[in-house]
Amino acid sequence: MAETATALGPNAQLALDTIYQRPTTGIPTWMLNIMEHACLDRLAGVPAGRYLQEQEAVYLAAQRAIGVSMIDQWIPTNPASLGAHGYEGHTKGATTGAESVVLDGICIDSPEAVAEHLERVVFPGLRHAAAHFDEAAHTQAVLAGERQVQAQLGPDILKVPYGVVGFPVFRYGQYGYANYFMAYALFPELMERDFALQADLAVRVNRAAVQAYASGRLPPLLRSDFDMADSRGILVDVRSLDRLWFPHFARSLAPVLRAGIRVIWHCDGNLMDMVPRLLEVGLSGFQGFQYEDGMDYERICRMHDRDGRELIIVAGVSVTRTLPLGSAADVRRELDWLVREGPPTGLFLAASSSITPGVPWENLQTLIEGLAYYRVHGRKG
Repeated sequence: MAETATALGPNAQLALDTIYQRPTTGIPTWMLNIMEHACLDRLAGVPAGRYLQEQEAVYLAAQRAIGVSMIDQWIPTNPASLGAHGYEGHTKGATTGAESVVLDGICIDSPEAVAEHLERVVFPGLRHAAAHFDEAAHTQAVLAGERQVQAQLGPDILKVPYGVVGFPVFRYGQYGYANYFMAYALFPELMERDFALQADLAVRVNRAAVQAYASGRLPPLLRSDFDMADSRGILVDVRSLDRLWFPHFARSLAPVLRAGIRVIWHCDGNLMDMVPRLLEVGLSGFQGFQYEDGMDYERICRMHDRDGRELIIVAGVSVTRTLPLGSAADVRRELDWLVREGPPTGLFLAASSSITPGVPWENLQTLIEGLAYYRVHGRKG
């Protein structure tokens, strides 16, 4: 994969060198998705309340003030979905308390209803989408999107693609947890057919994305994610994934991996049982660890990908424990630990996920100061 064609500033170049796992002095900063509007205003140096009036401008000014080196998921309007104290919306969906779920005239009130909807609606739709997918159009859409955001970010923040590839996913977001996972247990052949059809479409999507990476000389990194675990572990028996999901997941990503694009996985919950399997497929690293749920950061950072390379790791101070509940000293201590135990190359620093409202300003400021220190001094400070 050729180097990016964009003329980069030193901060973005640090990120690109880290993707290529070249020796660097500093450690680059991954984006911080800070959700509290007052914090964004304060970081951006604008009057209180300005974020809601100029969301993209204030969000970007905050990222620049932090010293962010790289952004993949450009979501400047995302904090507007929250109020000062968290989510304040009233819309209820399949996984957020809806009293009933009706899709295409089918009431999803049982695992049998899930199966009916898959066979009558979803499967024909997937076959049609795969047969008529316009790879050239997707390539151009990816290129246009990446170029537009990179121009907006400027030369000192590297834009890396996000959300441009496909792979099979669970459908609990459509059907709700209970009925979907009962169907998963009762109808494994139907679930595998769903994963297979999703993969058929994903292969075409991913071939087009690879063309965009090549023709646009985009940075050869991709973060993929889908929530497949909670604090207790994988949402299903991981051995069932070995039979039903992993073969189609691997088939989906094969075009991307053959092109030399390094794929890392976002971790929500305790994914330890999936870690070696994801590496066997060909993934190159991880982002977003929930250490308190059993994600063994030190062990993972000593692992290698299937080609024997050190992993690319986006290590973040915990947004569920340390940042909201700890002290500034705890933030410094955790950041130092992440650096000390991280891989020798390919390390980024950030928060473990979005930083929700209520984090003490002193803790956020301590994190930002620590990120700045390590961007300059790296491990040698």
